[in-house]
Amino acid sequence: MMELLSPAGSMEALRAAVCNGADAVYLGADTFNARMNARNFSAADLQEAIVYCHVRGVKVHLTLNTLVLDREMQRAADLIRMAATFGIDAFIVQDLGVVSLCREIAPDVPVHASTQMSIHSLEGVLQAAELGCSRVVLARELPAEEIAHICKKSPVEIEVFAHGALCMCYSGQCYLSSVIGRRSGNRGQCAQPCRLPYGYGRFESTRYPLSLKDNCLVGELAELRRMGVASIKIEGRMKRPEYVAIVTRAYRTVLDGGRLTESDLQQLQAAFSRQGFTNGYFRGQTGADMFGRRQEGEDTAALFASARATYEQGETQRTGVTFYAIIQAGRPAQLAVEDADGNVCKTTGPVPEAAVYRSLTQQDLEQQLKKTGGTPYRCTGVRTVLGPDLMLPMSAINAMRRDVIAELTARRGRVSAPRLNAYNPTPRYDGISGEPQLTVAVRTVDQITSRMLSLSPTVLYVPLCELASHPELPQRVGVDTQLAAILPRVVWSGELAPLARQLHAVYEMGVRQVLAGNLGQLQIAKAAGFAVRGDFGMNIVNSRSMRYLREQGLDSQLLSFELTLPQIRDISKAVPAEVMIYGRLPLMLMENCVIKNRTGICTCQTGTVRLVDRMGEEFPIVKDPGTCRNVLLNGKKMYLLDKKDAFRGMGLWALRLQFTTENPGEIDKILMDYQGRAAFDAGSYTRGLYSRGVE
Repeated sequence: MMELLSPAGSMEALRAAVCNGADAVYLGADTFNARMNARNFSAADLQEAIVYCHVRGVKVHLTLNTLVLDREMQRAADLIRMAATFGIDAFIVQDLGVVSLCREIAPDVPVHASTQMSIHSLEGVLQAAELGCSRVVLARELPAEEIAHICKKSPVEIEVFAHGALCMCYSGQCYLSSVIGRRSGNRGQCAQPCRLPYGYGRFESTRYPLSLKDNCLVGELAELRRMGVASIKIEGRMKRPEYVAIVTRAYRTVLDGGRLTESDLQQLQAAFSRQGFTNGYFRGQTGADMFGRRQEGEDTAALFASARATYEQGETQRTGVTFYAIIQAGRPAQLAVEDADGNVCKTTGPVPEAAVYRSLTQQDLEQQLKKTGGTPYRCTGVRTVLGPDLMLPMSAINAMRRDVIAELTARRGRVSAPRLNAYNPTPRYDGISGEPQLTVAVRTVDQITSRMLSLSPTVLYVPLCELASHPELPQRVGVDTQLAAILPRVVWSGELAPLARQLHAVYEMGVRQVLAGNLGQLQIAKAAGFAVRGDFGMNIVNSRSMRYLREQGLDSQLLSFELTLPQIRDISKAVPAEVMIYGRLPLMLMENCVIKNRTGICTCQTGTVRLVDRMGEEFPIVKDPGTCRNVLLNGKKMYLLDKKDAFRGMGLWALRLQFTTENPGEIDKILMDYQGRAAFDAGSYTRGLYSRGVE
């Protein structure tokens, strides 16, 4: 059976989900979850929620889907321990280090890889399974054929977002809110600047080129079930309980074999939409039709009142039970109840008396036992052994029924003592004691200048597609600089064949290193015989994640540019650590082409398109090398060339210069600055986040 997983941003929303047919709910505690602005659950609320759900046969998944810093790891361990003690059914996790923490502290609680891990390939699923995840929540951008391919070969359960908000950027790869407002989406504080108006070349208040309609796959459930998808998820921990009730009920209806009427579909849209819904990603039909923004619609007071009634007016009797009664002369009456999980509860009542006027009939007994109103249970069967000519007061039968139901409720809410282990901090690796080395990344071979090569950077990162088409490059670069091929951050299964050909070509050129920005790329690179260096897309912010990468044999790792200098110092350098000190920060990786959506023509090869916000800030959009995906870059380049001394003594292996839109002349100027002739221009550059940090 395909699980229906609904959001619970509050206790009211949780009841709305359960009463309307959810098989499981996901919720956040008051920390370490990607919806920190939801009401969320205190410790007492969390325990109450788990008991409430378990009594009703509903699982509870706890979101631990933010990046966690070293100084927060003990608190995360305490939360994992507490939730496991309460009986949580699964953890939903983004951070590689937190996955290992969950497996260490509570080894029997399943871990689900969050969509924030940006897993979009079978290779990513396999790597997550190796990490210890029992379920993977796939990237929302995947079309049906990619989902089907993954499901067919996956060793773990697959979960798919079926309804709700779509981010313009691949989840876990968005830094727009961080960079422009210090509110990190990877830390649960996204300010949703993608929902604001932008213009092309100039600000346009009526254009919303980054605001997608909500996803709706209610018409695709049969296909998802045939694929083998284990769970479909409804987004909405920030949305109101009435929305949860309406959407959950609609999907429950279809999953149970029913059909939605036109009125039902209109109610779905009225509950929440952005100028309608889209299934564009699932159908592989991206384009301008997928975009919309929230507008005030018709009066929803009556709709929401009806939705509230589904969870405010008594219990939904969703848990089937069978009663067993033995009433015989000369013996105390006996009653037992059994649920589908095999829980059996028994009680006894008074000894029946001989009937004077009317005997107790089997029909009377069954009718009385079926009165389970006001409880989560519905009677699905009654088995009786009833002697002749006996009388037992209905009050006694009712009392026995109440007793066994109360005992069953207590038993279903009871938690077995989980297997728990102590928290052990990671071993300390201090890293490199000397001066950090220089590394350089470019987007095109044309950006590689003579001055750049004269500096002999330790590693020169070049996009795989560029490197494969320039077999002369190794000889030009020389022996003092290692070449590493930058892999695309997103590689679908259908894109593996050309990628494999390019990897073979650069291997024949003598290149033996790749730069990987996604979990799935580790498998691809290793299978092709390459050493791996990790890029910013891995979102590394703590020592546990670094230890995992060490176990995977990575040669180096670029630390997240959301970290502060003290946080960088804190991280154990289990693998050689790199930080970026110059370049346009990549803000979004987009499947839906912002350029083509405007013109109908793909022109990303011919020049740079710029989005302009209401403050007049320009954000360049470039083609992700080797793919037809867009990358939204920050308007200002990060410049810390005059602050290189601040990175000394941190155990760092290298400092990276990242070139994106720069021409050769601009690149040579920056290289001169690196050599000591630096001059920070506050009008042209930004200092990034190393000093200011993020929320």
